[in-house]
This record gives sequence, C-alpha cells and structure tokens, in this order.
Amino acid sequence: MAVEVVEAPWGAGVPVERFEEILKADKSHLIKAVLVTHNETATGVRSDIAAVRRALDAAGHSALLLVDGVSSIGCMDFRMDEWAVDVAVTGSQKGFMLPVGLAIVAFSRRAIAAIEQADLPRTFFDVRDMARSYANGAYPYTPAVGLLNGLKVSAEMLMAEGLENVFARHRRIASGVRAAVAAWGLELCAAEPSLYSETVSAIRTPSGFDANTIISHAAQKYDVAFGVSLGEVAGKLFRIGHLGSLTDVMMLSGLAAAEMAMADVGIPIRLGSGVAAAQDHYRAAHADRYKVAA
Repeated sequence: MAVEVVEAPWGAGVPVERFEEILKADKSHLIKAVLVTHNETATGVRSDIAAVRRALDAAGHSALLLVDGVSSIGCMDFRMDEWAVDVAVTGSQKGFMLPVGLAIVAFSRRAIAAIEQADLPRTFFDVRDMARSYANGAYPYTPAVGLLNGLKVSAEMLMAEGLENVFARHRRIASGVRAAVAAWGLELCAAEPSLYSETVSAIRTPSGFDANTIISHAAQKYDVAFGVSLGEVAGKLFRIGHLGSLTDVMMLSGLAAAEMAMADVGIPIRLGSGVAAAQDHYRAAHADRYKVAA
C-alpha cells in the first residue's frame, strides 16, 4: 500500500487546495482514502473537514474520507452526515471524559460497503465480525465493562447538557485561554484564528526558553500537568488542554499555575495578567445569562 503524505507547516491547517489538485490528477481513482485530522493536538490546530469534503466532491473522486476526531468529537461541532465522513475515530479519554482504553469508530454505509468488498485477510480489524457479535448481544473479545458503563454515563451527561451547550462551553473556555495568552504577550502555534482549537492551546515560549522546563517545573512544584511539544516544535511550546469535564473556574486555576511556573523559570510575565484577562472574558460571556442586581 502506497501512502502519499501532504506536508504542511506546523501551525497550519490541512492544505485543502493541494488535496483537490492531487485528487483531480488521480483520473484512475487509485487513491482509495483521504485521511485527515480534525483537531491536531500537538499544535492546537483545527482543520476544515467540510472543505476537504468539498475538495473531494469538486474532483469527482470516489475516495473514502477518514477523519481522526480524537480530540474534537464530543467537544467541538462534528457533522459526520453533513460532511459525508466515511470513517470517524475518537477515544474514550478526551471529550468522553474517561480513562484511556476505548477506540470509538463510526462507519458510513459507503464505508461498510467498501469493507464488504475488501478481500484482505484480517481478524482484529474485521468490523463485520464485531457487528455479528453485537447483533447476538455479545462482544468479539473480552469487553472493558467499566469503560463501557462509563461511556454510557458520559454520553448521557453530554446529551443532558445539550451538544450545542457543550460546544459553546468549549468555545468560551478556549477563548478565555487565548485571552490569557495574549495578556502574557505570547503567541499560539496555530497560524491564525480560524485554525484555533477549542480543546487545546499550544503556546509558544519566548526565544531562548525551553518550554519543557515550564512543564517539568509545573509538574514537580505545583502538581499540574501541561502538554509537551513534539517534532519540529519540540522545546518551543507547551500545551494547555481545555476539554471534557471542565468549567471556567477550573480553567482559571490552570492558568494561574501556568503563570507561576513561567514566572519561576524566568519568563517575564506579570502574575495575574492572564488570569485577569480570562476572568474578564468569562464574566462578559456570562453577562447575558445571569443578571446580577446592582
């Protein structure tokens, strides 16, 4: 199997125009699938899946659209039917607020038809075997009962809150984090606002500062875990996750910890500046929902 990798700068989104060029040039439809990450956690970048679908349609191409939604599904607007996504994968550990352990995969009817036509021998990844087991009230292997019960509860929690409210909460919390980053005088890895993730912010540290020192210091001194940087941005940024079971007030504590850790390692920020900016944002965001008498 040949895989064509389409490169893009770290901090950029999916190069949709390049995708369309490649698909239009593939007159024989040798390309069988287009793989895209909806929300890239290493850089805090969200890509436009609807635009990728339009590129496929503009090229008149039959390739399946496969989407990694691990850090977006359950947190950000994801429209499998509307965007004609054929396979979407997520995990239990992000928007579903559970420990690591479940891979959650959804298939379109077109993807199921492609599976039926495939003749590659397989067992573990044969979803037909799984479907037969499910139809008989069974499981194809030893089930993770605790995680499955937890998934039922987390799905009920999301539906009780209402998906639009879940998405709005993530947007609000993420915007508060971005307000804090701006107050610190720092920048995000994501190249421009349309790419900003609602679930993770990758924050660039000033030149000459190793971002990993912030992460290790925060863990050792304050018992707070921030995300490390990877690949081309290793040592150049740290990541703040803001997804799942999270409130504005919980996020403020994380921002305060980030400020203390940065100040401790010598980054010239004013303690309280980012927290205050986020507080202002959250108070304004709630102003129309809760009126307080003077």
